[in-house]
Amino acid sequence: MNQKPYLSLNDVKRVAAAAEAEAIANKWNVSIAVVDDGGHLLWLQRLDGAAPISAQIAPAKARTAALGRRESKLYEEMINQGRVSFLSAPGLEGLLEGGVPVIVDGHVVGAVGVSGVKSSEDVQIAKAGIAALS
Repeated sequence: MNQKPYLSLNDVKRVAAAAEAEAIANKWNVSIAVVDDGGHLLWLQRLDGAAPISAQIAPAKARTAALGRRESKLYEEMINQGRVSFLSAPGLEGLLEGGVPVIVDGHVVGAVGVSGVKSSEDVQIAKAGIAALS
């Protein structure tokens, strides 16, 4: 039987805390979501001052990154380059930059999605969270 790593609750808490610290250090009011490899929500937090809609967008970005096994930014780029058929991809709603897969030993074990500031800043926060696993 094959075995693969997975995100434990302690891992999720470390990722979330590091992402939150990055957001707070930059005074960015965001929502942060962590999902497992199937896109199931494990963690969601909306920092004070973050727009309510960000609490829906962050999990969608994370789910897209987990299920697609790639950053959600790639879908946004494909759509912007004219491949609008991806707008109808089943189960994918967060086709915006800001979802980053968590990769351990070559396996996507989940993803982090962030929403609330510029997309590149959302990614910065997500990657800071993921870095906590190293």
